[in-house]
Amino acid sequence: MPVITCIDDFKPLYRRRVPRMFYDYAESGSWTEQTFRENTSDFSRLLLKQRVAIDMTGRNLASTMIGQDVSMPVALAPVGLTGMQCADGEIKAARAAEKFGVPFTLSTMSICSIEDVAAHTTKPFWFQVYTLKDDDFMQRLFDRARDAKCSAAMITVDLQMLGQRHKDLKNGLSAPPKLTPASVANMMTKVQWGLGMLGTKRRSFGNIVGHAKGVTDPSSLSAWTTEAFDQALDWDRIRQFRKMWDGPLIIKGIMDPRDAAEALNVGADAIIVSNHGGRQLDGALSSIRALPAIMDAVGDKIEVHLDSGIRSGQDVLKALSLGARGAYIGRAFTYGLGAMGEAGVTRALEVIAKELDTSMGLCGRRDVHDLDRDVLMIPKDFAGDWV
Repeated sequence: MPVITCIDDFKPLYRRRVPRMFYDYAESGSWTEQTFRENTSDFSRLLLKQRVAIDMTGRNLASTMIGQDVSMPVALAPVGLTGMQCADGEIKAARAAEKFGVPFTLSTMSICSIEDVAAHTTKPFWFQVYTLKDDDFMQRLFDRARDAKCSAAMITVDLQMLGQRHKDLKNGLSAPPKLTPASVANMMTKVQWGLGMLGTKRRSFGNIVGHAKGVTDPSSLSAWTTEAFDQALDWDRIRQFRKMWDGPLIIKGIMDPRDAAEALNVGADAIIVSNHGGRQLDGALSSIRALPAIMDAVGDKIEVHLDSGIRSGQDVLKALSLGARGAYIGRAFTYGLGAMGEAGVTRALEVIAKELDTSMGLCGRRDVHDLDRDVLMIPKDFAGDWV
């Protein structure tokens, strides 16, 4: 096993082992990728305050997210096509999260179905849904999640239309992958990945094919996807979704305090400050820079989480110190999964936990519940002074 000391250590191995279209799918944003880049680089603008001669023993990372116990306040974000990064990828990631004691969130656009993941895990996981037009399909998604004992639903509200991702178009991204001379030539160099895919029956979107009306095979999926997303989405529509699900509800994709207030009004239990990892509106603010204003607006009324850009435990520490109750890793666990399978996801979580624990101690804090803005040196213009 290679020596992995940080999340970036996974990337060379990940790139060697996974076909280009799926590597690029994870490692890209929309349009110019400005927001994709700044999601990570803006964390470096926040500096940590070193403290000394303070008792650092007995540190604690354990916390809760939406009332559920977690070994650290980090969840695995919903990532579409995870089962194309590694055979049965969602199952492997869910198992790693379960053993580590953190939540796993299954995407609607997963390769392994809700039922697949439930059959191969022993504890409840979270399920993410998109805002689709088809009421019957949406209700059945929520019902299937309930039957699978999912302990929370997450509604992603920032994908009414798809932001253009140049690399995906150029690579002809699909699941299963389209067989072109270029894709076949690339996949022939990914022997371990190929053997894994030959050994599984899960190669298309398990939550959709055979479940959505008229979608019986991958060839009919494209037409359905083009029409499925609801560009007319509004908060009344989200209230309808809230009625379809009576359990804990998280709303993902909040970047403006006004939208945070609306999410509070529809009965959400938590919101996620997220710009979809820079994959939707390019040129938007990074999630970490959007967080302070949202915390100031609603942070005492609803649980606030942060997603997009987190690549280290120090990033988690900064998000928590700005007031977030939890943080999500998407690409960070995907790199590990593509590089090393389930063991890679476990190792990614170990890296994040160690960095969070060590950095918290060196800041003079022993418990994640004691983190606040006094841990940070925040630039005066960090939250922006916009005209």
